[in-house]
Amino acid sequence: MLHGINTGMCHKRDLTDEQWKILDPIVPEPARRRDGRGRPGKERRAVLNGILWVLLTGAPWVELPDRYPSYQTCHRRFQQWVQSGVMRGILEALAAELKIHGLIDVEEAFIDGSFAPSKKGAVSAGSLSKVSGILRSTSSPLRSLKPST
Repeated sequence: MLHGINTGMCHKRDLTDEQWKILDPIVPEPARRRDGRGRPGKERRAVLNGILWVLLTGAPWVELPDRYPSYQTCHRRFQQWVQSGVMRGILEALAAELKIHGLIDVEEAFIDGSFAPSKKGAVSAGSLSKVSGILRSTSSPLRSLKPST
């Protein structure tokens, strides 16, 4: 097994080969245009690493480092995966694997939300403008899945 070894990407916070092996079947290939035009899709693993970087750091998409595909590509794919349920599957698979290895306790989680009043002309006063859920644990979801010794 390649515990903690990251041969697919160059940054220590990127997915390890072991983590990617779990997520590979969950992450869909980007759809090609029917007319065959356009550029080929970016590598799924690189896009997912970019998405996870933004989620981990809380930085704006535009600040995504150059080692990842463009922030537009990562953000668009993130939106598609959230709407289709793929992102939920990714996060659940990572959490399940960490739980198996005793690296996360999903029984204790905290929701952090921020609210702002809606703009003039909004559908309803006091609309929720921003909500972010943060799962806090003693281990980062991107750490190696190495079992405790």
